[in-house]
Amino acid sequence: MKKVLLFLAVMLFGAAALLSFSSKNDETQKTSEVSGLQVGDTAPDFNLKNIDGSMVSLAGLKEANPDIKGFIVTFTCNTCPYAVMYEDRLIALHNEYAPKGWPVVAIQPNDPEVKPGDSFEEMKIRAEQKGFPFVYLFDEGQKVYPQYGATRTPHVFLLDANRVVRYIGAIDNNPQDAEAATEHYVADAIAALEAGQEPDPNYTKAIGCTIKVKK
Repeated sequence: MKKVLLFLAVMLFGAAALLSFSSKNDETQKTSEVSGLQVGDTAPDFNLKNIDGSMVSLAGLKEANPDIKGFIVTFTCNTCPYAVMYEDRLIALHNEYAPKGWPVVAIQPNDPEVKPGDSFEEMKIRAEQKGFPFVYLFDEGQKVYPQYGATRTPHVFLLDANRVVRYIGAIDNNPQDAEAATEHYVADAIAALEAGQEPDPNYTKAIGCTIKVKK
């Protein structure tokens, strides 16, 4: 009987320890998921090389166009299948919303030594192939994406004219089929802001490939 009780006590202790570890693991995962910018934070500016060789900053874009109301900052790349699926939708977003003051600002965050298809030269080729109407910037040295907290390609940070984050996450709810999407998060967030309201939701999970860094 004593052996049975001892066995049960050991099992209960082990289960409690496992639950505690799992809980701590969950908290660590949550912390990692929410590192970087949060809705309401002011995003840092940057000065990154565009595919035409010019250096681009958010302040510079605003100075060149005082009518800008915000920026659809999107971390994306050439090689991720999800990023490729969203290329036409990014083009459509820019063509529709840039004239209204909300341009797309695309940033390629992958290390080209890990993903050669995401090199600066390949970025220029892809942009020409697709006819990107927006700036396509190279996060050389991978200094910008960690400040924002981007984890995937694509990953959107919708900023207002003061660079305050108003929405973070996915473009819509159907990566595979634009026509089948029933929630258009970025477009709806902009519509809410235009109406003087807060985006709802203001955060969704970005669906895509992890950003590639050297191990």
